[in-house]
Amino acid sequence: MKIVLVCGARPNFMKIAPLLTAMGKSGYSFNPLLVHTGQHYDYNMSRAFFEDLELPEPDIHLGIGAGTHGEQTGRTLIEFEKVLFKEKPNLVVVVGDVNSTLAAALAAVKLQIPVSHIEAGLRSFDLTMPEEVNRLLTDHISDYLFTPSPDANANLKREGTPDEKIHFVGNIMVDCLLANIEKAKRRPIPAGLNLPEKGYAVLTLHRPANVDVPETLDRLLGSILDVARMIPVVFPVHPRTRKRLEESGFIGKLAAESNRLLLIEPLRYLDFISLLLRSKFVMTDSGGVQPETTTLSIPCLTLRDSTEWVVTLTQGTNILVGDKAADLVTRVTEIMASPVTRKQRPPDRWDGKTASRIVDILKKALK
Repeated sequence: MKIVLVCGARPNFMKIAPLLTAMGKSGYSFNPLLVHTGQHYDYNMSRAFFEDLELPEPDIHLGIGAGTHGEQTGRTLIEFEKVLFKEKPNLVVVVGDVNSTLAAALAAVKLQIPVSHIEAGLRSFDLTMPEEVNRLLTDHISDYLFTPSPDANANLKREGTPDEKIHFVGNIMVDCLLANIEKAKRRPIPAGLNLPEKGYAVLTLHRPANVDVPETLDRLLGSILDVARMIPVVFPVHPRTRKRLEESGFIGKLAAESNRLLLIEPLRYLDFISLLLRSKFVMTDSGGVQPETTTLSIPCLTLRDSTEWVVTLTQGTNILVGDKAADLVTRVTEIMASPVTRKQRPPDRWDGKTASRIVDILKKALK
């Protein structure tokens, strides 16, 4: 069975790697074809992840690169359709919620090729987020919906999705995390940081709603600097965020606090997990970091007003704080007052066996 697996951005790689491994161990005649759209083109956000996760070289690289949401989606749709005409696969597998996800699913469904969506059913209920639009549309045109949590099932059923399309399998990104955690533990904290274990916080920031509006970015940075005066903050800076910081002139403001707010280059996967493991807490607007911190029992303060990972709020370590300085400082004060992070029980089926469940379902379906 020829199955095209599509990846394009950092979170996709961690979802594809366990699936390829499970297909190889299944004893079934899967013929996976890996297509990298090239939506993330920075080395540490793409190529280095293939090396860390021991992913094979992509069979096809579309080289889409940067652009507006419309440009990325349109170019991927055009180029991926050519792949489908040539390869004629039995199934297309898409993961997550990036522009490549929606574009590949659209190309496949228009050619009547079945589509499987991994990480289906997640909803933030915020249509100003491009990822929410991608999630909604991809789910409604997919044939196999593999969900990571019970709330995702409930969302799909409420939207009228037939039960037979919905499969609760768990979080495939946790498969990747658990498979690589021992390697990450052996990695030192990135060179030059000189920080004690549990003696620093980690920050990631890249969402357009947070970094594209100078007033919002200025307010957020003010809150983060307040935190940095309480505990050193390590900030691996997304290329897009660095560009916005430079355009707005805020990069100089942060440089003045460089002994407390440490700006570093984006990290490889294993280096980033190593940094998370030793941190006191995390501040983020990333969708991928929220389930990672819940799995690792690390307090997570999400710099958004909504999240698609509702299960990390109800069963994990995640707290929504938006961009309000007082809320962020209050939560950090509470975390700092606690000497030990309490071990959390992971959500149901976040056990490292999600990819195997998916493969078992596909084996039965494709027969």
